[in-house]
Amino acid sequence: MIGWTSYGLFVLAALVLILVPGPDMLFMLGRSIAQGRRAGIVAAFGINAGGYVHLTAAITGLSAILLTSALAFTIVKWIGAAYLVWLGINAIRDRASTISLDSGEIAPRRFRAVFVQGFLSDMLNPKVAVFFLALLPQFVDLKAGHPIAQLLLLGVTANMLAIAINLVLVMLSARISRSLRGNPRIARRLQSAMGVLFIGLGARLATERI
Repeated sequence: MIGWTSYGLFVLAALVLILVPGPDMLFMLGRSIAQGRRAGIVAAFGINAGGYVHLTAAITGLSAILLTSALAFTIVKWIGAAYLVWLGINAIRDRASTISLDSGEIAPRRFRAVFVQGFLSDMLNPKVAVFFLALLPQFVDLKAGHPIAQLLLLGVTANMLAIAINLVLVMLSARISRSLRGNPRIARRLQSAMGVLFIGLGARLATERI
């Protein structure tokens, strides 16, 4: 199996990359700030579930096909960008969901919607595919044998680190914005700001290149 030195270096590299703000982190923080701790936690777990899809794709080689086909990459990129813009427009137009997710009275279907949005936000982000496909193989020791097991260990480690960091960020951002969400007028502005953020993320994703 992979040596402890290589594993430690991977953990450091993964931490640096996880802490760099990207569409998933901003999506999650937008939910936390505008709608509270519970919305942020649900979004974080949705994003994390998407990470396991990318890990599976990387191991089975689907990500390699995606990255070697310019057309496939472009299609996924534009679908992801359009989805983020659609979320942003809905957030700006939706007055009913403002702050309600942190009240403890929210219907389970609203939580499911946030989870699915987080999942799709991550799954439709080709940058995450690049993360798994480019980073993980660098730390696999072929001489040690069991390369698939090593990839699984590294991938699960990255996802576990990501969910731990994201939950801490959710708690901090939700606590800081709690007093603001208590004011209906400010809460509505936070909701609109979240929508603008999502639209901006979609535009950014559409223009990014690997």
